[in-house]
Amino acid sequence: MKKTFAIALCVAAAGSLCAQNNDELKQLVEQGNKEFSEYDKMLLKQQIDPASVDANQMGQTLLNGYGLLMKALPLDSVPNAKGKVNPKNSKKIVNTILGHANDFFNVGGSLFNSQHYYPQAYEAFMVYADMPGVAALAKSGEQINESQRATAYFNAGLAAYSGNEVTKSAEAFKKARLNNYEQPEAYIYEIACWQSMMQKDSTLEVQAQRNINEIAKAGFDKFGIAQPVFLNNLVNSMITDNKGAEALALVKGEVEKNPENANLHGLLGFIYDRMENDAESEAAYRKAASIADADYETLLNSAKKIFRTGTEKWNLIEGNSAEAREQRNNVKVNYFEAAKAIAEKAKAIRGDKPDNTLNYLLDSIQYNLDTYFQQ
Repeated sequence: MKKTFAIALCVAAAGSLCAQNNDELKQLVEQGNKEFSEYDKMLLKQQIDPASVDANQMGQTLLNGYGLLMKALPLDSVPNAKGKVNPKNSKKIVNTILGHANDFFNVGGSLFNSQHYYPQAYEAFMVYADMPGVAALAKSGEQINESQRATAYFNAGLAAYSGNEVTKSAEAFKKARLNNYEQPEAYIYEIACWQSMMQKDSTLEVQAQRNINEIAKAGFDKFGIAQPVFLNNLVNSMITDNKGAEALALVKGEVEKNPENANLHGLLGFIYDRMENDAESEAAYRKAASIADADYETLLNSAKKIFRTGTEKWNLIEGNSAEAREQRNNVKVNYFEAAKAIAEKAKAIRGDKPDNTLNYLLDSIQYNLDTYFQQ
């Protein structure tokens, strides 16, 4: 009797849970369908009069519907009191979501354009991009190809980045990269995210450097030297890891293939400088600065190196002999004035945008020229 009574209690409890599950499932499906229906009405209204619909409200309605139906979906596969699974709503739920798949991408764009970056635009793009990876929504892969998915992840990353959510942004950009996003911006933004996180939280430095190295290598392998930021960060990571010789070999190999690339010679100057090979560093920086298409950073670094080397040489000159005077004149012409000319080329590139580092360098050079070489 006791055993029979216990079984009866279990059956009753299972029946009660099953009823509770059914009630929750019914409520979620009704609410979810209501949200999607409301979204469809707003979409139709928007097509007639775009200004009559609030993009944020429309997007939130779509996301609400998705959240409710996705919460309902697993409840539809819960075994009943007899232990059997008999989903009655799953097909309709899936069809409703898949029928609106492209809407999530479009809504993400509308939310982004109306500056509802995070979480609104971010979530819309992420829902769209994640769909092919959700088992129940696998058929979305027939609508969402790899390129579209990667673009949605990139857009999600951009939305989170614009909303100052760099951690979420980095995750989305990584997904874009791993889904073969074809433009370098995803890699560049992902690096920027980790640099930002590292600056805000020093405990993340090791992890950030490791991730930046991985991203930079992937970017360099895919885009080569067309985007200098990848090789620059890769070399910097190698130097940080005391792999100067490896970095030197890598850049020298690229220089052999691209002998007139200013950035590559600038990188050589940077590597030699960190390896405390001043003569080679100076020579590399001078070569970099002499190339017509040298960018601002390359020119600035070249000017700094030449000025610093000239100052060190000046401090070693003693006496007032003819030889000493000749050495001082050499420093004036080939170091101070040369550094000034390179720094002014950098200033011309920057135009009217102020740069404290460059201005301080120019002031320091001019001070030495005025102080040491008064007529």
